[in-house]
Amino acid sequence: MARRIEVSGSGGVRLAAWEFTGRGGPVGGSVRAGSGGAGGVLLLHGLMGRAAHWAETAGWLSARHRTVALDQRGHGRSDKPVAGPYASEAYVADAQAAIEQLGLAPAILVGHAMGALTAWQLAARRPDLVRALVISDMRASALGAATQRRWGEWLRSWPVPFATLAEVRKWFGQDDPMLERPAPARGDFYAEVMAERADGWRPLFFRRQILLARESYAHDAHWEDLARVECPALVVRGLDGELGRAEAQEMVRVLPRGRYAEVPDAGHFIHYDQPAAWRRVAEPFVEAAAGARK
Repeated sequence: MARRIEVSGSGGVRLAAWEFTGRGGPVGGSVRAGSGGAGGVLLLHGLMGRAAHWAETAGWLSARHRTVALDQRGHGRSDKPVAGPYASEAYVADAQAAIEQLGLAPAILVGHAMGALTAWQLAARRPDLVRALVISDMRASALGAATQRRWGEWLRSWPVPFATLAEVRKWFGQDDPMLERPAPARGDFYAEVMAERADGWRPLFFRRQILLARESYAHDAHWEDLARVECPALVVRGLDGELGRAEAQEMVRVLPRGRYAEVPDAGHFIHYDQPAAWRRVAEPFVEAAAGARK
């Protein structure tokens, strides 16, 4: 179960956060931030994701820790300002605002893809706010202009609107030309970011804004920020994900207190694709970090 909390992000952008409650915990409607707390876990989804994608992870985390997932700007139920900004700096500032307004510091940050980059950039800039990091399937190397062009072509190829959610699942899990083989979990992942409109099912985000967000980090490498992370950090890769083993191990070497884990039979969406295996590698690290002194 989760309750919605309003957070004021960078530039006053309204962000929707979701505080998950363990068994028997309180649950209610929307509440306002500002009650303070004794630290906790902040979950940061990747590009095109939403807080709800962390529901299963938040279920086991919230049994022992205060756990909040953020709909990042341009995603989910958060604001999608036409003029942006959608630069990496804005996402980092939003995560900082969420930690400070919700009293989560020193927080354990668990990030997937773009959310992982946001997490380690924040940890590099504000080590006082971050206790530990889990970095899930995000590269530190520059992705390159060619990948950005392919992404633009791919986003324009989506056959929206979809008539039904079943069509969403089929296209993203089976028919998408970017797929090498069927991936039902991927279809479910994208079904969760669709909303029903008068003409059918469309994404909760604007694809042009998604491309702008990716543009802000695709052309640059992020090794310097990684090297400045002082807290313990776990780098997790799926064997069929986007982060290669050699780069993941180099990231662990660059991190002052880095550790490495991999999840078999998992693609890019590790926590969504293989939730039980993801828990086996992430939970011991989180519990050890939570029990250590900052």
